[in-house]
Amino acid sequence: MDFSNKLFGIQHDLSLLLSSEELSKNLHLDIEFVYNPLDYAKDNHLKFLYAYANNPKKLLFMGINPGPWGMVQTGIPFGEVAVVRDWLKLNGEIVPPQHQHPSRLVKGFSCKRSEVSGRRFWTLVKDISKSDPQLFFKNSFIYNYYPLALVSKSGKNITPSDLKANEQKKLFNPCDAALRQIVSLLQVQIVVAIGRFAEKRAKEALKEFPFIKVVSIPHPSPRNAKSNQNWHEKTLAQFAQLDLLKYFT
Repeated sequence: MDFSNKLFGIQHDLSLLLSSEELSKNLHLDIEFVYNPLDYAKDNHLKFLYAYANNPKKLLFMGINPGPWGMVQTGIPFGEVAVVRDWLKLNGEIVPPQHQHPSRLVKGFSCKRSEVSGRRFWTLVKDISKSDPQLFFKNSFIYNYYPLALVSKSGKNITPSDLKANEQKKLFNPCDAALRQIVSLLQVQIVVAIGRFAEKRAKEALKEFPFIKVVSIPHPSPRNAKSNQNWHEKTLAQFAQLDLLKYFT
């Protein structure tokens, strides 16, 4: 638990820093709502860490930030409700934040919406780990570069990649520093970036860590409908090409 608590401390400290007025609402005129799942879903995230992140990891899967129907609901990266509840067997308390957009309500495990990215990602994980979560997490951990979800007045999900360059700079230094702490604590050998933005950030943050290899897989977002046709098959083939499948046997 001490190892898991250290891991949580790095993430939580980053989330509190970034959710301050200076680095959240004042970041962009359109941002009206800031969701911090590591705060209101702390109980479930800690259960996740205690169950699956209590030892060093060779691989770090890195996403961008929480999705409205995934981690925002459950506190778990790519946290598709059905997967978190039924496969990861997590049922921690979710206390919805007070300030929410009416079309982006946090309903926790009562959420009926499915997150496409999360469903695709965890279906692949089940495939490569023979439906045994412990086999996946034996050598792997999953982490979001930016721990908050930003929502506009209209209810639009705003990701760090949507921000202007000068706005992004305010976020990158603390996020990069936290990533370096995470890989050092976990003794990571390979960062598997989920999408090009995550790959770019990982390479920049870890440029002074030449012993850590950064590779990427396509992001499973439905936004990329045309390029993500047969995402599962393409990504599975990429795992084989990158020689990653050996970590899940």
